[in-house]
Amino acid sequence: MTLHLRPTAPKTEGARAFLAAPDKRLLIDGAWVEGSGDRFESHDPASGALLATLAEAGAAEVDAAVDAARRAFEGDLWRGMTPSARGRLLWRIAETIEAHADELAEIETLDQGKSFRTARFGEIPAAAEQFRYYAGFATKLLGTTIPTSIGYQPPGKKVFAYTSREPVGVVAAIVPWNSPMLMAAMKLAPALCAGCTVVLKPAEDTSLTALRLGELMIEAGLPAGVVNILTGHGAVGAALAAHGGVDKVTFTGSTATGRRIVVAAAGNLKKLTLELGGKSPVIVRADADLSLALPGVARGIFHNAGQVCVAGSRVYAARPIYEALVDGLAREAARLRLGHGLDPEVDLGPLVSARQAERVDAYVAEGAGAGVEIVAGGKRAGDAATFYEPTVLTGARPDMRLMREEIFGPVVAVTPFEEDEAAIAAANDTRYGLAASVWTRDLSAAHRMAGSIRAGTVWINGHSYFSPELPKGGWKESGWGIENGANGLDNYLESKTVCAIL
Repeated sequence: MTLHLRPTAPKTEGARAFLAAPDKRLLIDGAWVEGSGDRFESHDPASGALLATLAEAGAAEVDAAVDAARRAFEGDLWRGMTPSARGRLLWRIAETIEAHADELAEIETLDQGKSFRTARFGEIPAAAEQFRYYAGFATKLLGTTIPTSIGYQPPGKKVFAYTSREPVGVVAAIVPWNSPMLMAAMKLAPALCAGCTVVLKPAEDTSLTALRLGELMIEAGLPAGVVNILTGHGAVGAALAAHGGVDKVTFTGSTATGRRIVVAAAGNLKKLTLELGGKSPVIVRADADLSLALPGVARGIFHNAGQVCVAGSRVYAARPIYEALVDGLAREAARLRLGHGLDPEVDLGPLVSARQAERVDAYVAEGAGAGVEIVAGGKRAGDAATFYEPTVLTGARPDMRLMREEIFGPVVAVTPFEEDEAAIAAANDTRYGLAASVWTRDLSAAHRMAGSIRAGTVWINGHSYFSPELPKGGWKESGWGIENGANGLDNYLESKTVCAIL
């Protein structure tokens, strides 16, 4: 592992212009307005440099944003927009994102820390694809006609019944800091496709691409009030979750915060979609192709410095290949170059904050104190104390916190297993059920094991593969509901039955 911290700066004129106006405001009803709370700062986690100061939304701004979203939802401009026009608008947003991809990637890298390659060639294009995918669905929100089985009196009358699908209303979308632009798109695109209006709350650590996206959506022709953006700390999200004018909350984040949202939403029984924590297992059988499994398993945990909800943090390796897998993962960890994400030679950027790096380090130190062996990495790096070395651990027991809780850092624990049944039992020994992967050349074994793992997504000979058409959801304490695909639209639609006596 090497650390590169060479001076870096954004190259695109758009990113420089955006950052040259450092006092960012809230988007409410199509206008950029000041918040009533104290301003707070956004810093580059790699260097600690100040990027911008942001407005803190207070109760008045939460009310104003929800009211604006309600007026837009009930107004003729948005509600009367034809499905094809709404689809064209989503397509224009996708094209606008693509046209500004370099700029958005630089802003994302500076704000979150991830490598420019990850942002520019992974997450920003994926965000555009969310809008493009759901643009095609805008004209396909179909109801059904239903032949009825029970007659109606008086004789001679007939029953004509059908269903329609209608938008749920005002949506509060609360997104995390690990992939802020992509997570915002995953919620905005289907909500807008369905005809909902949105109040978007980005994470306080990574709000800049959400604000720039707001500007770009306005340029693309989004009507005022359809999307409102409130920056601020957790109190803003809590106020939205409890607000009586919000019909639905869609949230991605920790299970602990998800529980608080469930309680807050109970007042008016809001509909909820919750993508929560994960502790994803990876099973590598003895017959796996290690030339594919080693780099694939490494990417599954070290990508984005492990700040991924589906990160494969628990690896179970068949005994015959256990040592080879541990050694190989250690080599993969050692070859990664850490540094500022804008440096083209860097593989991994920092964690999002020194606070997060300290949290990750605490898990590793606690494990080491209890006898866990640190095979690679295991410490913070850099003057800003935000970098964490890719870390490989062995000897962790199932009851340890680092095996039970989501670390959200580049830390993997490798454990040997003797039989497939033992690996499946270990994989399922968690309160989470977000994702898992199985690596093997035996397709029968692969599908058998995939069917036995209790998780919303199971990959075979891969890890962390996503696309807008693939449903994504968590089992157990990893969440409620499905995002992506046709199923993802159901989050934002109500079903109405109409029964007519003819």
